[in-house]
Amino acid sequence: MPELIVRRDGPIGRVIISNPAKYNAMSHDMWMALPKALDRFDADPEVRLVVIEGDGDKAFVSGADISQFETQRTDPEAQSRYSEAVEAAYLGPPRCSKPVVAKIRGICMGGGLGLAAACDLRFCRDDAKFRMPAGRLGLGYNAIGVRRFLSVFGLQNTLDIFFSARIFGAADALQMGFVSKVGSGDEFEKIVDDWCAKVAENAPLTLRALKATVNELIRDPDERDMAKAEAAIAACMASDDYREGALAFMEKRAPVFRGV
Repeated sequence: MPELIVRRDGPIGRVIISNPAKYNAMSHDMWMALPKALDRFDADPEVRLVVIEGDGDKAFVSGADISQFETQRTDPEAQSRYSEAVEAAYLGPPRCSKPVVAKIRGICMGGGLGLAAACDLRFCRDDAKFRMPAGRLGLGYNAIGVRRFLSVFGLQNTLDIFFSARIFGAADALQMGFVSKVGSGDEFEKIVDDWCAKVAENAPLTLRALKATVNELIRDPDERDMAKAEAAIAACMASDDYREGALAFMEKRAPVFRGV
């Protein structure tokens, strides 16, 4: 049954997109469930970051479940409801105050590419395959989504992948700046695990402040509201963790941060 598997591994929240019979294609219910899963981790003080990945080795997300289009996207009203569910899912990672990472193995196409683009960082295995097939499906991609791709891929790469609808691999994704690191097999797992462990050791309030600041800075200048970011930065400076960090540095020991 298509589902999201949600679990916590120590300080890491995991959302596993599970529909292996269809290369982890996202059903309407799965799109709807994703923001709730991220909200749950955002509210959990024990969770320091979130990893989104696909079930198994063959796919991250192959896209939306096209078999539902005939029943759930047959008229403008139904299309609007479906699109709203997808966009709410895409807004989940940036709205989560904690780092959200896409861990990509195998196929990452269509809605999967959009979801990965919505995450803060992306890591992929060297067998990953990416595609934006809107041009092959006759879909009009909304302006919010296009702007998200522009902010991650840049202008030329966004035009390339949309105009051509071509499949591209891990090396291209790295060259485009879409993914941060590429690895093979067990090396890939270690790359992601080691990076997550480093993040989990850092001050949660600092991570939150950085994400709030970045989210505002990547907006159009006339849409920015820096008050939230400035408040998050001020909370860092007034925190017990700030004092702990300074004390640990002077005592030459690892800091123990509590997020307060």
